[in-house]
Amino acid sequence: MSVAIAPRRTVFGLTLGFPLALVLLAVLVALLKPLLPETLIRVPLNAVMPYDRWLQGLFDFITHDLGFGTLTRYISAGLEVLLDATGNLLFGKNRWPHIGPLPWTSVAAAMAVLGYALGGKKLAALAGLTFVWVALVGQWDLAMQTMSVIAVAAPLAIMAGLGLGILSWKSRSFEKALAPILAILQTLPFFTYLLPAVIFFKVGPTAGCVATALYALPPMVLMTTLGLKKVSPEVIEAGQMSGSTRWQMLRHVYLPSARTEILVGVNQAIMLSLAMVVLTAFIGMPGLGAKLLSLMNSLKLGRSFEIGVTIVLIAITLDRLSKAWVVKQPQHFERGTPWWRRNIYLLLALGVFALFWAIALVYPLAGVIPRGKDLSIGTQIDGVFDIVLNNPVLVAVTGWLRWFLITWVLIPFRDGLLWLPTTAVLCAIAAVGYAVGGRRSALLAAGFFAIVAATGWWDRAMITLYAVLSAVVIAACVGLPLGILAAQRKRWAEPILIACDTAQTFPSFIYLIPAIMFFGVNDVAVVFAIFIFATVPLMRYTIEGIRAVPEELIEAADMSGATRSQKLWKVQLPIALPTMAVGFNQAIMFAFFMVIIAAFIGTQDLGQELQKTLAGAELGKNFVLGICVALMALAFDHVLMKWSANRRKILGVG
Repeated sequence: MSVAIAPRRTVFGLTLGFPLALVLLAVLVALLKPLLPETLIRVPLNAVMPYDRWLQGLFDFITHDLGFGTLTRYISAGLEVLLDATGNLLFGKNRWPHIGPLPWTSVAAAMAVLGYALGGKKLAALAGLTFVWVALVGQWDLAMQTMSVIAVAAPLAIMAGLGLGILSWKSRSFEKALAPILAILQTLPFFTYLLPAVIFFKVGPTAGCVATALYALPPMVLMTTLGLKKVSPEVIEAGQMSGSTRWQMLRHVYLPSARTEILVGVNQAIMLSLAMVVLTAFIGMPGLGAKLLSLMNSLKLGRSFEIGVTIVLIAITLDRLSKAWVVKQPQHFERGTPWWRRNIYLLLALGVFALFWAIALVYPLAGVIPRGKDLSIGTQIDGVFDIVLNNPVLVAVTGWLRWFLITWVLIPFRDGLLWLPTTAVLCAIAAVGYAVGGRRSALLAAGFFAIVAATGWWDRAMITLYAVLSAVVIAACVGLPLGILAAQRKRWAEPILIACDTAQTFPSFIYLIPAIMFFGVNDVAVVFAIFIFATVPLMRYTIEGIRAVPEELIEAADMSGATRSQKLWKVQLPIALPTMAVGFNQAIMFAFFMVIIAAFIGTQDLGQELQKTLAGAELGKNFVLGICVALMALAFDHVLMKWSANRRKILGVG
């Protein structure tokens, strides 16, 4: 006699039953908090694991006993030579090759030619005028100090990422070993990169270069591996039939076929390098980031805004140039084509570069614009901001909003999270994990948070989590309606997607400027900065998800007489939810990153503690704090991506 087994009850791909029991247990534990022993409320001090001491001992062993410190000194010396060379060329550092600084007009003209070669007149204008702006507003030296580090760090990240990506593609076991390391690197807060760089390498450009290269490495590895895996069997077979060696197959078949994905990785490496090199101001890296940090510390928001515009323009220019390189197909010439015709843009760039260098020898202003002769209007912008921000209506609106959010939303939510027993939170997280992916997901999600609890930093972690969740909820309230509106109305879609693309190129520091301007230095400013940063992926993935709904389903809904509202709620949103979940995942990852940046405003979370570690040599504590942030981010990442994959399987959509 067979026994029928009842299927698990699911709603939107979520398993019910046992997760509901875990939720009820969490509620019961919270309600009985006054009667619970202290061990169920927080991990006792005598049970806190000394991860920081263990890690510090490991780092000391690696540094002193294994001689890693000696190795890093040699690496540091090599990097210093490269940084001296780029520094000499770009802003006149008195080192080899003793030919700098390059005239700003020569650089701007060469960049305009590069823009034209990659993307035509508009990109040429953007590239050329960006560097003209940088020079005219008196920020050339600062910008070139920043670019001199990117010129070393980005190629290092690209070459290392390409090599590791090829190894991952060739060896499945190497890929499996590398995957968790890359996942952690992508979720570690940037402060966790800075302290090891300072300890193992010299303070300043060298440490900044190392931290920047490590930070920019993961996407290059991942995109290289992805591109090589996607090479079609027909192309591989054709290469093998032609008698190519393994090296020839890699050089002439695999890498050219994976060109698009590899160049996307290059784009991401360049943009992450710019984002990180601005943040290395915290460890003494000179340049635009250091100037911006100094001005924001002094609350000189007008001049901060001017520096911010420069950083944004450089970011947009580098992003557009590298993206244009991605989409531009290699140009093929007939056999016998003269060398000068095949390299016409290179010769043109060299020509205009030499021409403007010659002009700079005759007219010094074409080479360097002295202090006092630039067109900076930072002081005037300060005055304008003072007038605008002191407007009674704006003061009343922002003051009321600040009071309302702090009094009725943010502080009650923060206090509620801090009040909850650790065991209640772990039960709730396990319930969500089990509902999404069963026992394994429950153990992973709850286990990540349990490790955070065992470090003794639970309360600071909950304050970090409160800021992240508050900002993402507000971002969802704004980003989802805008995304839905843009997906349904084409005239809205293009400007919103352009705004998303542009906002994604902004270094994260920039988002602090409007937050401080409107709300001062408090929790509302923190949440506001995170909210702006996190809204972009929500809008983008909502638009992409709704647009990807198959046309035949839309036509079927139209034929059944469904209204626009019914099509949205019954057809489009259910199909788009897996893609939108990826947007939520990205928003949460962005929020965890941004909440650490917001430690500059003066939060009381893990970011503030991380920032304090930069003043000493507490490398173990620095890593423990960084891993706490990474583990919380990885828990959300696992749950959301697992749910998205399950939902896609249910819907049968790839």
